[in-house]
Formats: sequence, structure tokens, C-alpha cells
Amino acid sequence: MTYLEESQAAGREIFPDLARAWALFGIALVNVGVLAWPMMSSYHYEGAAPTSLDTAAWFGVNALFLMKSYSLFSFMFGVGFAYQMQSAARRGVAFSGRYWRRIIGLLAFGALNIACFFFGDILVVYAVLGTILFLFRNASQKTLIVWGCIIYGIQILVIGLMALMVYLGVTFAPEEMAKTAAEFAVEDSRAIEVFGSGSFLDAAAYRTSEYVSGFPFILMFQGFGAFAFFLFGLAAVRSGVIARASAPIWKPARRYALPLGMLISGAGGWLMLVGTGMMDPLMMLGMLLVAIGSPFSTFGYLGVIAKWAEGQPGPITVFFARGGTSSLTAYLLQGLIFSLLFSAYGFGLFATLPAAQSIGVAFLVALFSVTFASLWRMRFQRGPMEMILRNWTYLGAR
Repeated sequence: MTYLEESQAAGREIFPDLARAWALFGIALVNVGVLAWPMMSSYHYEGAAPTSLDTAAWFGVNALFLMKSYSLFSFMFGVGFAYQMQSAARRGVAFSGRYWRRIIGLLAFGALNIACFFFGDILVVYAVLGTILFLFRNASQKTLIVWGCIIYGIQILVIGLMALMVYLGVTFAPEEMAKTAAEFAVEDSRAIEVFGSGSFLDAAAYRTSEYVSGFPFILMFQGFGAFAFFLFGLAAVRSGVIARASAPIWKPARRYALPLGMLISGAGGWLMLVGTGMMDPLMMLGMLLVAIGSPFSTFGYLGVIAKWAEGQPGPITVFFARGGTSSLTAYLLQGLIFSLLFSAYGFGLFATLPAAQSIGVAFLVALFSVTFASLWRMRFQRGPMEMILRNWTYLGAR
């Protein structure tokens, strides 16, 4: 069957698949900043020497995609969670066994991604947070939305406190902040050494060490926001709006929420350019504004995608939606390509391409990953990584 025939037979709408494909592009554009350059400074690294085009490109990524693409990806994780429950109910089988196997599978894929490709992996975070999401499986739509708002408010508070701590440190303890900045510089130098001239095993050890040591920070900086969007995605399925691209909620989303989110995120993106690194209060304030604008922008993007999904889908729409059905494959493929491009055991481009070129490469990588997933799905029922995860998930889960 064709993708559309499969979707109709399964009662699946094209809207969620388009949302996953959209998120994959933004994820690549954001991730490349810490894959092509040292993580603590990214395009602020002293060797970057940005031009006006580089500045414009980085601003665009910060304003349009930072803390929005992963929010959209997290939203779709919640949607997928709801679909899995519905599938188990239709088949009259237990949901919990399948779900916990899936969580373990995601954890394994995440560990592989960290060691081999990308120490900013999100799958391990999703696996950890997914254990908590299970507790909300029977929650009402209202409960999910209320808790989602509360938890995202905590995320804003956490980032706000981080920004305040940086400001107080710069103002009242400049010597200590200078020491911390020097430690960050040493870490950046270590990244240059590992990815610039190290072997695959050196890079794998470095990625694993960095992820393990930084995991608490990752949970604090991303975890609350990701979990909030898990709940929003689950609520969207409960309300039925994710299955109806013409639902009334999507019109105000693109008309009002999107401009507001872009305005706030644009201001935050500009401050991040003015700042000089993680130890600069202006950059942290910019991140805070981006975090505040993220829910509005993500909601607005969903409204735009809903408009895209309305009516009879054309060949381009079908092509991208089909690629969105294999988002795990595309996500891991992006990490593989980036690791080969920017590591010494590959093409050795680490800390060599300026921001505009890095972001341009990321766009091409995203396009290739979605294209590969879409073409693969023309021949096979599922993506390669999805087949592995599904076989593990359904093993013995009856």
C-alpha cells in the first residue's frame, strides 16, 4: 500500500507525521552548533570570527528553532504515547509490558547515540521522563494541561535562576566567575583536541564522560520543558485536535500565538548574539526569553503545520510526511552524518566551518535524513530503527 493508503487503513492522520518531519529540520539546525564547535562556546568560540551572514544565520536558528524543535519533538512523543495506548486497547492487550520494553529500547538507542554520534542526545532523557509519563496515562485532558503549564513554569523558573546566578556572580564574585570561565575554556580546548585529532575511541570516551557528568544539568535545562510537552501532546490526542487539522484551535495558534512567540524569541535570540558565552548574563537572559517564547512559537508552528495538512495532500506533502513516520531513523542518521563530518576519524571539519556554513550543512543533513527515511518507507513498512524498536517492544508483550 502507499503511505496514504496505509494511513487511512490505520486511521492515522498526516498532521502528526508532518510535525515530526518539521521538528527533524529544526533539531539538526540547533544541534550542529555544538557538534561543529566546542559545546560551551559554540559559535562564540574565539576561532569562529563570525561575519554578518554568520550572525544572521545564528540569530535565525536561535529565534526560530532553539527550544522549539525539541519542544515539538517532545509534543509528538506525548502523541505517540497516546497512540500506543489506543493501539493496545483496540487489540485488547496489556499496554504496560509493551511500553516498558519501548522505554528500555529508547534508552539503548540513546546510549548508542551518545557513545558513537552525539553527546547532546535526547533519547535517554525521553526514556527517563517516559517512566514518569506512565503515571499520567489515565489523567484527564484538563489535568494534563494544568500540570503541563505548571511544569513548564518550573522550566522557566530554573533557567531564570541560572541567569540570575550568572548575573550575581559577574557582579559580586568576578574572580570566581573568571575561574569558571577558564575551566570552560579548558573544556573547549579538550573538545578541539578530541574531535580535531583524536580517534573514534577517544571521541566515544569523551562523549560518554561529558554526557554522564552533564546529565543532571541536561535534565534541569531541558527535562521540565520536555515533560511539559509530553503532557500537552497526550492532551492533544485526548481532545482529538491532533487528528483534525481543521480543528478551530489551530487558527488562533498561527494568527496570535506564533507572532507573540516570534517576538519574544527574537528578542532572546538577539541577546544571545550580544552575549559572549554561557558566563555572560545577557546570553542567559536571552535563553530565558527564548524559553518563555517557546510554548507560543511551538503552538504556532503546530497551527501552520495543521494548515499545511488540510485538504488533499500533494506529492511534496506526502513525501515529507512519509519521512516523518521514521523520525527515530532520521534522528540517529543525522548524528551519524554529523559525527563523520566533524570528527577527526571522518572529514575532520570540527571548529573549521563558520556559523552560516555549519547551519547550511545542517539543513542539507536534515533534508537528506528525511529524504532517506521517506524513500526507505516507499519500500518497507517501517524505518530500519523503527523495525528494531518495534520487534523489541512487542517481544513477549501480550
